[in-house]
Amino acid sequence: MVRLEYTIPEVRQGKEIANFLKLDLCFSTLSRKKLRDTPNALLLDGKPVPVYTVPRPGQVLTILLPDDPPSPIEPVSGDLDILFEDEHLLILNKAGGVTVHPGPDHHGDTLGNFLTFYYQSKGENHLFRPVNRLDKGTSGLMCVAKHAYAAQRLSDSLHTPAFQRTYLAVCEGTPDPQEGCITAPIGRLDGSVIARTVRPDGKESLTRYQVVTSLSDRSLVRVTPETGRTHQIRVHMAHIGHPLLGDFLYGTEDHQLISRPALHSAFLRFQHPITGEELEFESPLPPDMEALLH
Repeated sequence: MVRLEYTIPEVRQGKEIANFLKLDLCFSTLSRKKLRDTPNALLLDGKPVPVYTVPRPGQVLTILLPDDPPSPIEPVSGDLDILFEDEHLLILNKAGGVTVHPGPDHHGDTLGNFLTFYYQSKGENHLFRPVNRLDKGTSGLMCVAKHAYAAQRLSDSLHTPAFQRTYLAVCEGTPDPQEGCITAPIGRLDGSVIARTVRPDGKESLTRYQVVTSLSDRSLVRVTPETGRTHQIRVHMAHIGHPLLGDFLYGTEDHQLISRPALHSAFLRFQHPITGEELEFESPLPPDMEALLH
């Protein structure tokens, strides 16, 4: 069980604990209901209290987050490259070609399977809660929350300046201008359940890019998605005439060059959802993308 402790501030003088949970800690309506309905989930100076209790400034509120139910995902041993971990979240370096979620075509070879096995091997029980989800072919940094409150706080900040994500991509040709912003709405491609396209009735989408290295027929580009549409970077780069190398959906698939879209989650910066500490992580280009530049 995760234990959180907070000192009641002066500004909450005369206000119920429910008010502190909502305004200061940003617990969702559902999370506050679970705390209300879970016996002994709230302690004030170590003594159980109901959510409508009015604490005094300076008193210590302890929140005992409810345990997760058993994970429905089958635990399967697999390789994990974990860069950071505490009781609230972990950061891992996902390999390209690894699917994130189990599904009809992937039952035991996904990140969800591997992490469920990892948690159980440590005697822990967590549902699988990826925050910044990556396509199967995309490699690099992923943040995974260990409990519902951390997941909620991180998800709330995901598509805001508080959660910075930067990708490296190798595209065909060299974009002109070499730095810019792509603002083109993205929606589902008619007749396809997977592919997306730029279309007038699509959802607002914004991607910033900057060429890092330019070769004769390809470029290394730094890309920052300001919104979170499915396949956004791949669709936008193809839209401006520079699809990613290896992109079977939006460009040209060539397994002699690379067996996946050349896209890597290279940088994350965000505030820790519990401590408020700023966390920053970088991941270098994987070998298959590095080889494209030589």
